[in-house]
Amino acid sequence: MPGDAPAEVRPPGGKTFFGHPRALSTLFLTEMWERFSFYGMRAILVLYLTASVADEGLAIGESTANAVYGTYNAMVYLMALPGGWVADRLIGARRSVLWGGVVIAAGHYVMAVPARWSVFAGMTLIVLGTGLLKPNISTMVGDLYDRDSPRRDAGFSIFYMGINLGAFIAPLITGFLGEKINWHLGFGAAAIGMTFGVLQYVLGRRNLGDAGARPADPLLGADRRRALTRIAVVTVVVLVVLAVLALIGLFTVDTVVNLLTVVTVLVTIAYFARILTDREISGTERSRMKAYVWLFVFAAAFWLIYDQAGSVLNIFAEDQTDRNVGGFTFPASWLQSVNPILIIIGAPLAAALWLKLGHRVSTPTKFAVGLVLNGLSFVLMAAAAQAAVGGDLVSPWWLVAVYAIQVAGELALSPVGLSATTKLAPVKYASQMLGLWFLATAVGDAIGGQVARLADRWSEPTYFLTFGLASVVLGLAAVMFTRQIRHLMAGIH
Repeated sequence: MPGDAPAEVRPPGGKTFFGHPRALSTLFLTEMWERFSFYGMRAILVLYLTASVADEGLAIGESTANAVYGTYNAMVYLMALPGGWVADRLIGARRSVLWGGVVIAAGHYVMAVPARWSVFAGMTLIVLGTGLLKPNISTMVGDLYDRDSPRRDAGFSIFYMGINLGAFIAPLITGFLGEKINWHLGFGAAAIGMTFGVLQYVLGRRNLGDAGARPADPLLGADRRRALTRIAVVTVVVLVVLAVLALIGLFTVDTVVNLLTVVTVLVTIAYFARILTDREISGTERSRMKAYVWLFVFAAAFWLIYDQAGSVLNIFAEDQTDRNVGGFTFPASWLQSVNPILIIIGAPLAAALWLKLGHRVSTPTKFAVGLVLNGLSFVLMAAAAQAAVGGDLVSPWWLVAVYAIQVAGELALSPVGLSATTKLAPVKYASQMLGLWFLATAVGDAIGGQVARLADRWSEPTYFLTFGLASVVLGLAAVMFTRQIRHLMAGIH
């Protein structure tokens, strides 16, 4: 629709993409390939880390591998904060997305090198690149529309379809190559996918108009030099800390993982403390932020369980499910494609349900539903683990059912949480609140990586049942305190 996009970003010649600005197709495909690379690598990461040397893996214990996986996910979301700042203050969203994509591709190519060091070096590059790309490509999608455009939400829905399409296809390809042929070939496929994304982004740049071309609030002169100096100092400090750890013999996977977990939690506490103690925000805004603290805790608890799909549940799929179909044993990582296809199917249904219910179901109640469903998925997982006691292989349909329940929980909590983040944000911090929402995932994944260590120490039925019931109890507690949280929300539903 010609009137939906600002004049400077309308597609040349009036061409559209499903009735939307042509630039949406460029961003759609970039995000699809980026998610292809991200979820493709993630689907086989823990399996590679835990595979024996004879199977060309790293032979890392499941406990440490689960912690590495959780911390990696946490760092991806934590780096969205500095990534958004770099775009807003230094180079603009468009160049951030481009350089982010290049660094991500480089990281995957490094992981494709058949050497023990390559996986951690590659993951570091991917974390840095994703921090630049992930928050800023969404900003560019928003730039394609006027704020009050009736097609803005539909445009984001199409964009998010690309995320799940890439996440669905990726494990089918990288999983087959990695598990059946060679792990590094699977990582290489992820690299090629990101390369496709970068190439079509460059070729499609003529469609982007001025979207993301300039920093939103650029630093100039002395302020810019001061900021770059601080970045250099922080970089040097990090390198010195790593060097000291190496010199005293503590530069190990476990030490780095534990340190990054602590950093993630401390950054979050500092972020909330900064906002809540700011004298420039009003009493109403402070009250709403106190409500948001509770929603943040609920969200972190949700992701703590939910994102174990690629670690604890992935290992269960490999070791304890009967994946033989007609004489062919399909890769365990293929089950990682179940989640995105269920989201593609369920998202429109969930949106229609919440629209019909309107304000009759409050935001805290929706969070509670998500927590309860997430907990019930682990209760069901405990039953599956119990059925596998003694070495019996169980049907992969157990995991499909678990993922279905989790997706229902995600659709109750995730989009609602994103909306609540924007509505509860103090005016002064409105542009930073999306980063705070990413932090909920970072904290959940970081702590979840530590919690997942217990899966290698406790019996599996005990592990799943304990944390499943804990999530259910937390969800029921959220229901009990709904009235108090709504009071703190001060008129926001």
